[in-house]
Amino acid sequence: MENEKDIYKTSRFMYILEAAFEYFISLMVAGAYLARLTTEIGMSDAMTGIISSLGSLASCFQIAAIFLFANRNVKKPLSILYPIARICFIFLYIIPFLDIPGSVKAVIFIASLFGGRLITNAINSPKINWFMSLVDDNKRGNFTANKEIVSLIGGMVFSYAMGGAVDWLEEAGKHTEAFILCGITIFVLTVLHTVTLLVSKEKNLTVEEKIPIRRLLPEMIRDTTVMKVILVSVLWTVATHITTPFEGTYRIKELGFSMTFISVGSMVYSVIRVLASKPLGKYADRHTFTKMLNFCFAAALIAFLAGAFTVPENGAPLYVLYNVFYGIGMAGINSGNINLIYEHVSKEKRVCALALKDGIVGLVGFGTTLAASRLVEYIQQNGNHLFGIPLYAQQVTSALGAAVIAAILLYLNTAIRRL
Repeated sequence: MENEKDIYKTSRFMYILEAAFEYFISLMVAGAYLARLTTEIGMSDAMTGIISSLGSLASCFQIAAIFLFANRNVKKPLSILYPIARICFIFLYIIPFLDIPGSVKAVIFIASLFGGRLITNAINSPKINWFMSLVDDNKRGNFTANKEIVSLIGGMVFSYAMGGAVDWLEEAGKHTEAFILCGITIFVLTVLHTVTLLVSKEKNLTVEEKIPIRRLLPEMIRDTTVMKVILVSVLWTVATHITTPFEGTYRIKELGFSMTFISVGSMVYSVIRVLASKPLGKYADRHTFTKMLNFCFAAALIAFLAGAFTVPENGAPLYVLYNVFYGIGMAGINSGNINLIYEHVSKEKRVCALALKDGIVGLVGFGTTLAASRLVEYIQQNGNHLFGIPLYAQQVTSALGAAVIAAILLYLNTAIRRL
């Protein structure tokens, strides 16, 4: 066993780097960066929210991973498909300056973003299973924490540097150069990300792991334990997709934050998440991920409640408060949702379970944002009033998200706790 661990030591380190580079790329096509792109093209807040949720809709195609990648080696196809997805993201920063009508720009923009996210999501589950199969089951919490710490510290430096560079260029009136810089950055990160995949080793599948696809998927759907675990991710997706797709425009427009200040908030979030990741990972290894998630979702609940009270008059301090508690929550929520599957699903079924989970939450996430965008549009068209009460749309969405998180905590301590 020790020799096998030594064989995959470099590959586990590559996984840590791969996750970091992928995280940096995701920052460049989400949040405030995506809001800047859509604003440049002339899209509304509601449309920006819908576009932000395209990643969730693309997650539905994770089901394709069951048929394309289950019970086979995945290194070669993933090393080809990831760069193709990144090319779509690079093109996003070229579209605003094409000499074509705005409506055509919007269509091409949506197609590029959706195409990149569709490919990325379709191959995400096989990638996770590829690298997590190289990790000792008794050390998953600690390893996941180390992986997140590297991504977050790197992301903190990366976000601050990129935010400062973009602000400096835009203040100098060099808007085109700012977008070009972002595109070049994604290209460099794509090269580094691809190298980590090519250098990494992959385990060969055992005979027991080669279950026929026609039997695998029906078994997953009929497995009540798996479906109960997946429901945690579904509810969390509802909570986040009511809120986060609309936060970027709110911070830039209504709250009036600069990219530098937004980056400072991201740094606070990252520092807190780094500090909390290791203790939470060790706690999960000792006491199960279910117990760890209770603490994390409670912190996320406080963050969303802070968002519900955030207005221009108190925007700066509550934005920092939000990032503190959201950082604590996210130190364990993403890894916890994945590791719940590793706790309750056998090895040969994990790719299928992960893909099924992401496929379901993708559809739910897109539908949730689509419905929430109508609410955002309604409130904004009524002069930021709801039932005669002066409220910003993002305050309402944050309150709804908090209510869903409260439901998650109740579910964890009833149905999941009994598992």
